[in-house]
Amino acid sequence: MTSLFLLSVAFCGYTLFGYPLLLVIVARLRARPVHKASWRAAVTVILPVYNGERWIAAKLESILALRYPADLMEILVLSDGSTDGTADVVRGFAGRGNVRLIELPRGGKAAALNAALAIATGEILFFTDVRQQLDPESLAHLVACFADPSVGAASGELVIRKGAGAEEASVGLYWKYEKWIRKQLSRIDSVPGATGCIYAMRRELASTLPPGTLNDDMFLPLGAFFRGYRVILDDAALAYDYPTALASEFRRKVRTLAGVYQVVGFYPALLGPGNRMCIHFFSHKLARLAMPWALIGVAAASCGLPAPWNFWAIGAQVCGYGLALADPLIPAWLPLKRLSSPARTFTVLMAASLCALAILFVPAQVLWKETRVSTGTASGAPPAGPAAA
Repeated sequence: MTSLFLLSVAFCGYTLFGYPLLLVIVARLRARPVHKASWRAAVTVILPVYNGERWIAAKLESILALRYPADLMEILVLSDGSTDGTADVVRGFAGRGNVRLIELPRGGKAAALNAALAIATGEILFFTDVRQQLDPESLAHLVACFADPSVGAASGELVIRKGAGAEEASVGLYWKYEKWIRKQLSRIDSVPGATGCIYAMRRELASTLPPGTLNDDMFLPLGAFFRGYRVILDDAALAYDYPTALASEFRRKVRTLAGVYQVVGFYPALLGPGNRMCIHFFSHKLARLAMPWALIGVAAASCGLPAPWNFWAIGAQVCGYGLALADPLIPAWLPLKRLSSPARTFTVLMAASLCALAILFVPAQVLWKETRVSTGTASGAPPAGPAAA
């Protein structure tokens, strides 16, 4: 039991702290800069949407405000069987830029993206989602990355606006941790995926998505990666989103982590020597899926430790998980909230990782859930745009 306890603790420690430390060292020793340059390329903006009436007008305004030559842009809005007023709003943009509405029967995001790939004419494909606002310079920054012939896909950075409470702040803290890891991976070689609401890739590298694909932002960039190109993160290309409540983040993580299982099935080479970033894929993606099981191992092995170590090990876990359970009852003004909210966020994300195994038993489409966001800032006023980030 002692060996199981030590191995499980060591695995969790490596995943959370050891691997980020390793990244710092490797990124300093093996940094590969991206050689950006101003570049004029025809771009197809691909915007899939399902019942996005609430967001679509602001999104199209954001796209039309991009500081990129209008004559080099086509904008494809793929309405995936929307039953609200999405299509009517898009029609109202007729004559403003090259905005095209493609109405499709309900088939899911992968089917909508495949429809776009079949008709896109741009040399560069720019993928975005309906809710997030784009910085006016974001597209120009991404396109400039493709002046470097080694780059096959380029992802922007998602900035989460400040939340109104500790729960949303803790989710935002997790996202900052994740972005930091992605930046280091990009410095070394490649990120194993992109930021779904803001990424671009060369048209000739985009392949048809299998039906029910959950993570298009992994499947498409990895296609470029396995053809020898880099998948990089450009933190000058920004998109802005509202904070999400923990319950909504749980559902999103179940889907995206289930998508990792799915992507391994699509690209089994991820697990072998054909993946030049194999150790990073294991440490960044697969270890996250395995860590809840390691935590279960820690809990089980704690009972078999010799005294007094069993007392301290069990007590520490009871305190940690108890703090997470008590978090909804702890007032926001109490200093203890600074510990309970991160503990609850961590516990919920670990639970999401376990639930991601559902992909083995249910159709992928079942895992798609609407992401609910808070559109108020900490002051309670709705954000006006990127400046509010």
